[in-house]
Amino acid sequence: MTISWLQAALLGLFACLCSNSCMAGQAVGNYTIGRPLVGGLVCGIILGNLQLGIACGVAMQLVYIALVTPGGTVSADVRAISYIGIPLAMVAIASQGLNPLGGSAANLAKSVGTLVGTVGTVFYYAVATMNLVWQSFGWKDVHSGKLDKLTAVNFGWPWISHAIFSFLPTMLLTYYGATAVTALRNALPMDGIAMKTLFTVGGMLPCVGIAILLRQIIGRAADFIPFLVGFTLAASLKLNLVSVTVISLLFAVIMYEVEMAKTSGSEAVTDGPSNSDDEEDI
Repeated sequence: MTISWLQAALLGLFACLCSNSCMAGQAVGNYTIGRPLVGGLVCGIILGNLQLGIACGVAMQLVYIALVTPGGTVSADVRAISYIGIPLAMVAIASQGLNPLGGSAANLAKSVGTLVGTVGTVFYYAVATMNLVWQSFGWKDVHSGKLDKLTAVNFGWPWISHAIFSFLPTMLLTYYGATAVTALRNALPMDGIAMKTLFTVGGMLPCVGIAILLRQIIGRAADFIPFLVGFTLAASLKLNLVSVTVISLLFAVIMYEVEMAKTSGSEAVTDGPSNSDDEEDI
């Protein structure tokens, strides 16, 4: 598999759209098309291998399932993961002749995505730093009463930042990186130590993402029960993710009704007649 200049340019364009204000900011950009799960679909369409793209996106989404940006602090850049990591992982898997739905392909994709995500953090902060220049323009317009020029600050000037630190790096890395990945096919044979190390590390990376997610939402030991039920259903009854999701929805509805019943009961007791012995002054 190779990546042409046109395909690399399209990948760079989507990398720009991931956090641009014209895509409703974080909602549509970063938290939708910027996620590996959606990015895998987009990369599969652009590179002409939909199955492989979705498989790589699913594998990388497990690692970054709990990735958030509190206070603008990021440990990895999902734009780089989705539109640099996934295309390069697709090329690596295709060049090695791996089954797109196999475990080795998923582990290789996760390893490549992790490496690129860390490098992409540099581009993330570079865009944020350059956007400070446009914000200074906006403050001058506010002080001078030229509020009509703020549209350019929000939707115009940031394109320069994204073009320099999102579009160009993505286009160049995917085009030349694909050639480098293909060249490594002979340097790193499948039975070599380097490839076995990548597969081993990639197999453990989803545990990190799930552990971070559990740390955010688990407050007591009993909260583990819903997660264990899901894994048990998938392992023992061989249910797929759709079936497990439907069952989880039923549990969520039941728990919601129970909590609402408790809340209604406590409110009824509070609003009931007072048992105080105090007499009202006449």
